[in-house]
Amino acid sequence: MIYSPINFREINYKNEILSGLTVALALVPEAVAFAFVANVEPLVGLYAAFMMCLITAVFGGRPGMISGATGALAVVMVSLVVTHGIEYLFAAVVLMGILQVIFGLLKLGKFIRLVPEPVIYGFVNGLAIVIFMAQFGQFKVAAPDGSLHWLAGTPLYIMLGLVLLTMLIMFVLPKLTKAIPAALTAIVVVSAIAIGFNLDTRTVGDMASVGGGLPQFHIPRVPLNWETLQIIFPYSLILAGIGLLESLLTLTLVDELTNTRGRGNQESMAQGAANIVTGFFGGMGGCAMIGQSIINVSSGGRTRLSGITAGVMLLVFILFASSLIEMVPLAALVGLMFMVAIGTFEWASFRVLRRIPKSDAIVIVAVTVLTVLFDLAIAVAIGVVIAALVFAWDNAVRIRARKHLDDNGVKHYEIYGPLFFGSTTAFLEKFDVANDPQEVIVDFRESRVVDHSGIEAVNKLTERYLQAGKKLHLRHLSEDCRRLLSKAGDMVEINIMEDPHYAVVADKLS
Repeated sequence: MIYSPINFREINYKNEILSGLTVALALVPEAVAFAFVANVEPLVGLYAAFMMCLITAVFGGRPGMISGATGALAVVMVSLVVTHGIEYLFAAVVLMGILQVIFGLLKLGKFIRLVPEPVIYGFVNGLAIVIFMAQFGQFKVAAPDGSLHWLAGTPLYIMLGLVLLTMLIMFVLPKLTKAIPAALTAIVVVSAIAIGFNLDTRTVGDMASVGGGLPQFHIPRVPLNWETLQIIFPYSLILAGIGLLESLLTLTLVDELTNTRGRGNQESMAQGAANIVTGFFGGMGGCAMIGQSIINVSSGGRTRLSGITAGVMLLVFILFASSLIEMVPLAALVGLMFMVAIGTFEWASFRVLRRIPKSDAIVIVAVTVLTVLFDLAIAVAIGVVIAALVFAWDNAVRIRARKHLDDNGVKHYEIYGPLFFGSTTAFLEKFDVANDPQEVIVDFRESRVVDHSGIEAVNKLTERYLQAGKKLHLRHLSEDCRRLLSKAGDMVEINIMEDPHYAVVADKLS
C-alpha cells in the first residue's frame, strides 16, 4: 500500500461533497449525545466536532478519515467536569493536544504497527457492537419524573418502520446505482416521509437545539499553577492516549478499505493541533470516529475535500440551518448507524476462527468483549499483552542446538532460534559442560541474541566453561556480546571475522 499525491483531475467532486454532507448530518446527533455523556452543553460537542473534523481534514495524515467528539473520550471527561468544572476540561483538552503533537514529533506513530491483526479484528468487532448498542438509547423517552422508558405502541412502530426503511434504502440503492450516496438518499427520503405525513416520531430537535453562533476564543479560566497541572495532567494523558489509539487504529482500517497508506505521525500532530484549537475555542476535544469514517469512505469520500465539506457543513448547520436539521427524524440516523455497525463488523472473523491458532482466536474474542464491557484502550492493551506473551512463549521453545564431534575431538554446538529472555533457560540446558571435551565451539550463525537477557545467558555459559578449565570458541556474535565477554580472557575465543552487523534488542522501526 502506498500513499501518493492526489490527482485533482481524478477527484469525483460530486461524491466528495455529497459524502461530506452525509457525514455532517451523522455528526450532529453523535456530538450532542457525547456532550450529554461528558455533562457539557450540546454546543460544546458540536464545536468540537466542527473544529476536529475541519482541522484534521486539512492537515491530517489520512485523507477521508473523519474526526469529531467521541464517546471514548467523553466517558473520561465527565469525571473532570463534575469535580472541577468545564474550564478545567478546556485546559485538559489543550494539554491533551500538546501531548499528541509531541507524540507525532517524536515519530511514535509507527508503533501502531506492533498491534497484531487479531487485536485489530477484535477492536473493529467490539466497536461495531458498541455503535450498534448505542443506538438503542434513541428508543427511550423521558418520563415526567425524568426517568427513561422504552417506546411502546404506535411511536415504537413508526420508529422501527423508519429505521428499517433507512436500512433498506442503504442496502438496495448501491445495487441499482452509485451515482448518489445511499446514506444521504436514505436520510432525505425518510425525512421527507416523516415531515410530509407529519409522523409522530422523535427528531434531532428533541435531543437539543443545535443552533448557535461562531465559537469564541478564550483562554481557559483556570489558575496557572502547579496544582492545576496536577489536576488536569492525568486526564490529559489518558485522553491523549485513548485519542491517538483510536485515531491510529481507525487510520489502519481506512488504509485497508482504500488500499492506500496514511501517515500516522502527521495524523498524530494534526489531532493534537485540532485539540489545542478546540480547547481554546470552547470545544470538548475529540479524535477519529470509525463510524463516520466508514460512512465517508463507503459514500465515496477519499480525499480531504469530503472531510472539509463535513466540517464546513456542520458549522453551516449550527449557524444557519439548525431549524432544518432539528426536523430530521432520529430514526433515519439510527438506521444509518445500524448499517455502519453491520458494515464495520469483521464477519470474516467467524470463518477464520477455526483456521487460525487458538491464541489468536482468544485474542479476537477477548478484545471484542473487553471493548464492549470496558473501553478501547483497555481492550487493545490487554490484547497486545496477550499476543506478546504468546509470541514470546512460542519463540522460547524454538531454541535448538545441533551437536557433533569433529575429527579432532572438538564438540560443536550449532545454535538456531532466537536467544532472548524467554529462551535463556532452554538455551543453557542444551550444554553438557561437565562431560564436554576440552575444546568446544558454539556457533550462532543461525541464531540471534535479541536482548540483554540473551547476552547474560551467553556470559553465564562462558563462565561455566571457564570454571571447568575448558576452551570455548564463540562464533558469529554481535559487538554487544563481544564487549561483555571481553573479561573472559584467553579461555574464550570470539570469531570476529564473520560476526553479524545487527545490534542487540530490536531493529529500529523505520
